[in-house]
Amino acid sequence: MGSIDAEPPKPWIETPLIHSIPLSNAAGCNIFLKLENLQPSGSFKSRGVGNMMFRAAAAHPSKDVHFYCSSEGNAGLACATTALTLGRNATIVVPLTASPLVMARLRSLGASVVQQGRNWPEADAFLRQEFLSPTAASTNTFPVYVPPFNHPDVWSGAATLIDELAAQTPVGVPIDALVCSVGGGGLLNGVMQGLERHGKFLGRGGRPPSVLAVETVGADSLHASVLAGAHVTLPGITSIATSLGATRVSDRTWAWATTNRENLVSATVSDADAAMACVRFLQDARILVEPACGATLAPAYNGDLRRRVGCGLEDEEWAARNVVLVVCGGSNAGLDALVGYKERYGKECGFYP
Repeated sequence: MGSIDAEPPKPWIETPLIHSIPLSNAAGCNIFLKLENLQPSGSFKSRGVGNMMFRAAAAHPSKDVHFYCSSEGNAGLACATTALTLGRNATIVVPLTASPLVMARLRSLGASVVQQGRNWPEADAFLRQEFLSPTAASTNTFPVYVPPFNHPDVWSGAATLIDELAAQTPVGVPIDALVCSVGGGGLLNGVMQGLERHGKFLGRGGRPPSVLAVETVGADSLHASVLAGAHVTLPGITSIATSLGATRVSDRTWAWATTNRENLVSATVSDADAAMACVRFLQDARILVEPACGATLAPAYNGDLRRRVGCGLEDEEWAARNVVLVVCGGSNAGLDALVGYKERYGKECGFYP
């Protein structure tokens, strides 16, 4: 393919920040939603992956860049969507656990899809060996590896979320906490990077907002590291939140966790709570999200939010707190899955009387 235009379209958009009455009522404080599910790819990955690809294409305008990404879903969809936007080719390697829905969406975006490996690490290893090794290199294209989360340009792209938040937050309304889910750590790295620039202006009394980093049990590589006091690797992923399926967070994520103990809190929720948060959110907000995003929403529904970032506050004090939930996306979500969640987890979570 030829070179891209001098000023190609940006691969992500500014997303709304809205106040949610149903979630505020559930949590007992003021809940604001940063709607990253509205990104072109359906998730926040449009920011980080999009920024990395945008920069790579701009750095090689005369070359036939071909993007390669391994992903369970969201990063691959962001890669395929961005490649289409930039007029470039993309190959996505997905593990055997990838859903037919995701693979169909990838192909509809014009990406080549290869299914290989029992999990994301195996899919990634296959991609590197088959497409990026010296013996696999092609003289006709310029291959660019697109990491799902572990790259400074990915983090810088994710940090634009905080740049927007700083502009969207009403004057005189401090943000006391921000909640996001954690997979490999790309989003969390961007959030922390953005808060370095804007935190003292966004928070209360010149202090940056607290950050609640949430994982599902079985995909909790950050939380396992925090408990161990060392950067550890999970033996595997057992959670239904496969979008959080990184067995080890990035070195940068672990560094943030060890140097920001006062305002970065690691927490986990069960698959059941994450799944039923998706069901309740569909009813409350008419927005369909996947369990990886349900992990962010669950603390607002199950009381963990107050226990984690509002412990010790009187009811009146807690009611005045302002918390932003990053609605990270719903690219892997389907209505049929939510019906299954209700049947499987409804009674366990007290959803049914």
